Amino acid sequence: MKDGFLRVGAATPKLRVADIDYNTDQIIACVNGADKDCALLVFPELCVTGATCGDLFLQESFIDKAWEALYRIAEETSDAPQSFIIGLPAYIEGKLLNLAVVLHQGIVLGCNVKLTLSAEESRYFSPYEVNGSFFDEYFDDEITFGQPLYFGDNDLFSFGVFFDEDLRAPISDDVDAALSGCNIMAILSSRPYTVGTAEKTRTLLAAQSRKLHAAYIYANAGVGESTTDQIFAGTNYIYENGRELTRSSAFEAGAIYTDIDLKLLSGERMRDTSWRTDFANSSADSDFDFISFEQELNPELSLIRPVPTNPFVPENKDEIAERCEQILTMQAMGLVTRMTHVNCKKVILGLSGGLDSTLAFLVCARAFDIMGLPKEDIHAITMPCFGTTSRTKNNSIELAKAYGARIDEISIKDSVTQHFKDIGHDMDNHNVAYENAQARERTQLLMDLGNDEGSLVVGTGDLSELALGWATYNGDHMSMYAVNGSVPKTLIRYIVAYEADRVSESQPELAAVLRDILDTPVSPELLPPSEDGTISQKTEDLVGPYELHDFFLYYFVRLGFAPSKIYRIAKIAFAGAYDDQTIYKWEENFLRRFISQQFKRSCLPDGPKVGSVDLSPRGDLRLPSDATSKVFLEELRTVLDT
Repeated sequence: MKDGFLRVGAATPKLRVADIDYNTDQIIACVNGADKDCALLVFPELCVTGATCGDLFLQESFIDKAWEALYRIAEETSDAPQSFIIGLPAYIEGKLLNLAVVLHQGIVLGCNVKLTLSAEESRYFSPYEVNGSFFDEYFDDEITFGQPLYFGDNDLFSFGVFFDEDLRAPISDDVDAALSGCNIMAILSSRPYTVGTAEKTRTLLAAQSRKLHAAYIYANAGVGESTTDQIFAGTNYIYENGRELTRSSAFEAGAIYTDIDLKLLSGERMRDTSWRTDFANSSADSDFDFISFEQELNPELSLIRPVPTNPFVPENKDEIAERCEQILTMQAMGLVTRMTHVNCKKVILGLSGGLDSTLAFLVCARAFDIMGLPKEDIHAITMPCFGTTSRTKNNSIELAKAYGARIDEISIKDSVTQHFKDIGHDMDNHNVAYENAQARERTQLLMDLGNDEGSLVVGTGDLSELALGWATYNGDHMSMYAVNGSVPKTLIRYIVAYEADRVSESQPELAAVLRDILDTPVSPELLPPSEDGTISQKTEDLVGPYELHDFFLYYFVRLGFAPSKIYRIAKIAFAGAYDDQTIYKWEENFLRRFISQQFKRSCLPDGPKVGSVDLSPRGDLRLPSDATSKVFLEELRTVLDT
């Protein structure tokens, strides 16, 4: 729990309808054989008896046998470390109730009652909307029952217990649970399997878990239930904040486990302004406080949850093309709106043959298609200087020609050389002035040409560069509209690759140019090339790998994770790619640069927000230019002590 991770599971044991002894054995075996680090394990609805017992539920001896099975389950799992939830029927106060019983180390913590009953279930069961308790001689204690009942071990680990139908009700009880502080929802189900059922369930779990910033553990009845009229598949899911962490295979018994991030959920609720309303701050209507208990949790959990290396890129490969198309259109529409507003029908941009300017050019081309403007009014300029290579220059020229844009080559060597003479700078001194003078000269050239032609200067800098401050102040960091400002470098690669794939059949030569741009090392090309004419100045050698920095950026800005936690999950995500020292080095570099370079972001040009992370001072980031990174660097150093 050091970083807020908690292992949970959903289990569908083997089952025989109405064979209570057999089912009890299977439940006990599943609990005692569960992952030793699992803190909460959820079983399906009516798993002690089977959900398809029909009129057997009207037999008193059958119901009594099910309750007696609870005694054996409690006794034979008393040494198990986790809490777990099972489903069974019980007579209480003259009513037959469908219960979800929460147990921990031989003790019944409480029994949640199913309230939303189908027409078939109403034949046997009754809802019970008043919380109460009854004395049980075996446990020699009062047992709390009703709905809602909430359970908690500490401020982070708290859960509500519900049934599938309760979740699908027009006003679902999980909302009150979340507003009362529950961050985990355990869902017991006995939903039959039909075509489309799984998709509907996943859609529901994704939507509810995202809306309530909660984790959902969904356990469903499976093989072994009666197939007289229906099929049961045991499809189990675990969701977190709209994301599916794991699922089971259909028609297979067993358990699934994953680690949920409770600090992520609490952080999301803290950042979500809808949780700060009077309604959200008022406690849900409940006659009971949390049922508290103590559970030993592993503070050094070895994570089994997936940690993607590219958090800005969809994990589902089928969604990547759709996302890329969506982002390109959003960027283009932002540019269309700005051009329309200022009554401008021409754009100008520097085209270097690198990833960022390529994407900006693609956005311009799409915007002109939307507006029905001729692409020769896209004025692309390649501005070679001391570090420009023939590879990047030729790619920029071929790219512009392929789209029918105007392309001009304007060397800035003479103007920059004269500038160095004016300020008394030694041409052999390749310091920051040597580099930045070239970037500022290019921006001045574009701005002046734009004024001369009546064109809008389109910026090319991306989100990753803004995060690191890897942009020349009043140079490439400035434009009249910055279309890439909220697109990270790792995602830009996917968008350019998407465009290459899209045009591969109709324009194979263009696709080849785009793919060569993808293969070109990221570089500002401000230092002279190597003797063989190749790029000598490689950005990632200087500031670190962009895939690491984008990873740090997402978890630091979007989720607010502590630097030590980011470091630990980065080690998992990039295991085998980078060693621990490399990850630490570049995260330290990221934190220092991110905070110190805010002064550049404080005067950013306008640009469209396309994702969940935006560094515009008019958007999501409010950061003083004079802030210090000291507290974050010190927190990161704590990992060196472990």
